[in-house]
Amino acid sequence: MTNTFYNDFDAEVFGDHPRREDYRTPFQVDRDRLIYTSAFRQLQNKTQVFFSGEYDFYRTRLTHSLEVAQIGRSICQYLRSTSDDLGEEFFIDADLVEAACLAHDLGHPPFGHAGERTLHQMMQPYGGFEGNAQTLRLLTATVYGDIGMAPSRAFVDGTLKYKTLFAETPDAPNHFIYDDQREVLEFIFDGEDFTAQLEAGKKRNAFRSIECKIMDWADDSAYSLNDILDGVKAGFLRAENVRQWAETESLAEDEAKWIDDLLNGISKGRLEAQLGRKIGDFIQAVRLVKEDSNLLAKKTNRHAFRLEIHEAAQRESALYKRLAFDVVFRSPQLQQLEFKSAHLLERLFRTFESIFVKKSERGLRILPESIEEKVKAAEAEGERARLICDHLASMTDRSATRIYRRLFDADFGSIVDLI
Repeated sequence: MTNTFYNDFDAEVFGDHPRREDYRTPFQVDRDRLIYTSAFRQLQNKTQVFFSGEYDFYRTRLTHSLEVAQIGRSICQYLRSTSDDLGEEFFIDADLVEAACLAHDLGHPPFGHAGERTLHQMMQPYGGFEGNAQTLRLLTATVYGDIGMAPSRAFVDGTLKYKTLFAETPDAPNHFIYDDQREVLEFIFDGEDFTAQLEAGKKRNAFRSIECKIMDWADDSAYSLNDILDGVKAGFLRAENVRQWAETESLAEDEAKWIDDLLNGISKGRLEAQLGRKIGDFIQAVRLVKEDSNLLAKKTNRHAFRLEIHEAAQRESALYKRLAFDVVFRSPQLQQLEFKSAHLLERLFRTFESIFVKKSERGLRILPESIEEKVKAAEAEGERARLICDHLASMTDRSATRIYRRLFDADFGSIVDLI
């Protein structure tokens, strides 16, 4: 069965590495190639909320990505069964949405947002660091060593939440892509003058394909609810401090009811099932709306529709995010771990920068041989710094900690530790 929602424009691949045709659709190929990358497997030991090894039940970047993918697929099915604009041969491809969901955190470094902020600070003179931009770099340039994975245009666009270049908003703490990724933007827009019609920043970043919008809402749905659940299971969110938090907030009537429901779930020990049902509610809080016109609406149906999310669901999701941020993320325990992880990454970066970017020291060989060869072959400081950043961003929480201890902990580093 042919899905006429998509055309050859959507399936065209980025880069100079043509694909071999087989029994799969182009978007199944995107998903399958992603799953078999080491970058995807490394998500199993990268922080989502709680740092790796702190608890044995918490979500990692990998389990979070799997949950986002399930929600994304379910949204596709819900829209297909409820929208008059879709049909048996004209529908949003669930494999494509799944691929975008599985890839959405691929570029995130160890130690969660603390790691992302630290690497951005270190890379500020060299073009910045941003998790979404790093995901794009992996997919289009580095995931297979020196090449990307020849992703389809629809897949790249489905992961691309931000379309503003670093140089256009150099003071922004996030929500940009790297300057050398302009060629990817030109591939996405296929020659359209996007800089003239879409102002850099919020306006251009809001220009997203329907698959990207589904992925983003699936991500919001997953982490706004699951951060609460993990926080409760870890003991950070208890009935008393949730109640205290609510008393300090100016909650609307519906927000107060959601907090009461949450407290009821905590007290009865039924929160997991309760929040599981909320996932279903969030999946069904969407509808498909036709777009009259935009830069790409005539070239692809991916930009001829937008996702409309019920206001109540957005407000409920935002409430849970506020609660998690104030009570969990700003707890002394997590703040202490964030401080430690930022110090760890900064010291690793400064060490590698001194030796390999600035070349102030000679003879030390403290990088993997394959990475050291690439860094030494790079002529410009910015290029060398980017390669060092790639290396650090690819690390898991555990491997970054181990390398730090090997370099700076006098009591760590026996032959056994090196194996």
